[in-house]
Amino acid sequence: MGNASDAASLFASSISKEHDILMGSVYSLFCILSLVGNCLLLLVAFHKRSTLKPAEFFIINLSISDLGMTLSLFPLAIPSAFSHRWLFGEITCQLYAMCGVLFGLCSLTNLTALSLVCCLKVCFPTYGNKFSPSHARLLVAGVWCYASVFAVGPLAQWGHYSAEPYGTACCIDWHAPNQELLALTYIVCLFVFCYALPCTIIFLSYSFILLTVRGSRQAVQQHVSPQTKTTNAHALIVKLSIAVCIGFLGAWTPYAVVAMWAAFGDATAVPPVAFALAAVFAKSSTIYNPMVYLLCKPNFRECLCRDTSTLRQMIYRGSPQPQERFSFTPQRNKDTSASTRFSNGQQDSYGACLNCTEDAALCHVSAPQKTACILTGSTYTEVTVSQLSAKPGTDFI
Repeated sequence: MGNASDAASLFASSISKEHDILMGSVYSLFCILSLVGNCLLLLVAFHKRSTLKPAEFFIINLSISDLGMTLSLFPLAIPSAFSHRWLFGEITCQLYAMCGVLFGLCSLTNLTALSLVCCLKVCFPTYGNKFSPSHARLLVAGVWCYASVFAVGPLAQWGHYSAEPYGTACCIDWHAPNQELLALTYIVCLFVFCYALPCTIIFLSYSFILLTVRGSRQAVQQHVSPQTKTTNAHALIVKLSIAVCIGFLGAWTPYAVVAMWAAFGDATAVPPVAFALAAVFAKSSTIYNPMVYLLCKPNFRECLCRDTSTLRQMIYRGSPQPQERFSFTPQRNKDTSASTRFSNGQQDSYGACLNCTEDAALCHVSAPQKTACILTGSTYTEVTVSQLSAKPGTDFI
């Protein structure tokens, strides 16, 4: 009975009902934006898969990890927030926490690998040009293995997973280092190898890139080579990668600060609402990658516009259109109004066959003939030009 009551109190929300409802609403918005954005990015990447650059493999992998976090966390966190308590039991709590750590670390490690690849291509082009799609795939597999080690660790008793201090979600037990040495070593390794080291590599990589670009800008302007277009593409990827890294690190840094405060300081002094607010920022990281690349990368944006246009045309063709069934005459009048006028005020009906079949015999239209006016006494007569030879010359006006 004691264990059951302890679990019940552990999974009860420790923040106000209004804050939980607000958190559930924000999570719902993040879930929709992340699903739409990452699915569109993966669709665009699938359609242009034959022309993907090696660096873009990491963009796709980042979208996959963001989508995995969205599908594994939000469907559990949203109803729990609205219910003011964790609804899914202890085992699901462990799996929820493992997925959060796995996909979060995969995204951060993926951004670290992307920064290294960009640095290799810009600062050391002799070696960077040898970086192939097969190398990218191998590095992506290494990213997942690296993240899996730290995600599975607490399930093997190296560290612990538990409910978040605010009660409606689960993550690493940040209070455990105050009680167990093994849990302390896990937190230290997690902080060093999964936050401090990746952030340092990302910072140094993009610093070297900026220094290299600044030093070679004048030379590039003076010597335009056939590789200028490729260089510009690499520069764009670097800029967008920096934007994604800033967004991701900005989202996760508040959570890292609060977690380290709880792990190495007085855990009871950390207010639960601080963890709740930091968790909201952390989960917003799933929407930055698709927003940046779909809105700012020209070839991704053009491919998305083309796919959207194709889908719209398919929907338009598949739905019955009333004007197709009842507007034959208006269409013909519209086409006729745009035709050429001759001397008799009649029009060439070149557009009259727009609604005909492909059979040329059914679409035959007689060629227009020019006419003239003949005055006979007080009466005008309209005849074709070819008939003028049969009329007296004195009648022609």
